[in-house]
Amino acid sequence: MMLFSQARGLPVLTLTDAEEIGVLQSLTVDAPSGVVTHVRVRGRHSRKESVLAWGALHAIGPDAVLVRSAAAPSGVPPHHELPGLRILAETGDELGTVQDVVFEPETGRIEAVRTAHGDLPADRLLGLGDYALVVRALVVRAG
Repeated sequence: MMLFSQARGLPVLTLTDAEEIGVLQSLTVDAPSGVVTHVRVRGRHSRKESVLAWGALHAIGPDAVLVRSAAAPSGVPPHHELPGLRILAETGDELGTVQDVVFEPETGRIEAVRTAHGDLPADRLLGLGDYALVVRALVVRAG
């Protein structure tokens, strides 16, 4: 498992010649499916940002991200920065803010969203927008 905060800032290198194309800036998530779909890379010597599809990655490790191809994908989805975003239950209840995200670096599957109140499992994610991450309300059954 890896945290978004651990991945941010890692050098992004091409697999074929180990050329550094930049540093990992952020990860784009599709909340309903609970997976990372794209990575955003900031150029090392410029502020230009490029977007790579998750499928273009070969591996994410503790020291670097290796990519098979630095070609930009077609149809890039909107990006919403998860850390710092409010969390709302589908009922409208505020559940705090996203502190970090736990993901599986081999598959891009989200495991949990870290909050000050504990981890929210990825199966509760419903939607993501500019305003908030929306999650399935926790149902408490009377005994």
